[in-house]
Amino acid sequence: MTLTTVDQPRTTSRPAAVVLGGVGLLFTGLFSGFLLCVLVLENSLRAGNASVYTQVRLIELDSLDKLASATLIPALVSTAVVAILARGNNRWLLVALALLVVVFAVTLAVNLPINGDQADWSVQSPPSDWATVRDHWQIAHVVRTVAAIAAFGSLIVAGLTRKRA
Repeated sequence: MTLTTVDQPRTTSRPAAVVLGGVGLLFTGLFSGFLLCVLVLENSLRAGNASVYTQVRLIELDSLDKLASATLIPALVSTAVVAILARGNNRWLLVALALLVVVFAVTLAVNLPINGDQADWSVQSPPSDWATVRDHWQIAHVVRTVAAIAAFGSLIVAGLTRKRA
């Protein structure tokens, strides 16, 4: 009796994909939670006056941009690599990647330029249009928070629905 073996598909990238998928999920979750906390804080600040808002924003700007970079960049890069390794076979990875690109684009186009302007604000004499600037920043922040949470959810679904080898 002869035994015939069936060639198994090559899975040399599988361990890397699993690790990178975990990294993407971890950092997307951390980034989403971070954005949600900032959203709650920003919503609380709506009751404050211009000086209170400016003082808190200046404190936020001291280190929160670094935390955002330290969580968003690994989330975006690892998700992109896993999506490439999946060769389009998991649409949830593509959805997550697209949502993270939206987060990145909104951050670059709206939030970072406003952050740069706000870094020069004075607590003693905030600009007269401070509330309008705050509103623009907060609207963009809501968009990126929702997109980040949706990306996190998409990565969870991607992990639950991925094909087993």
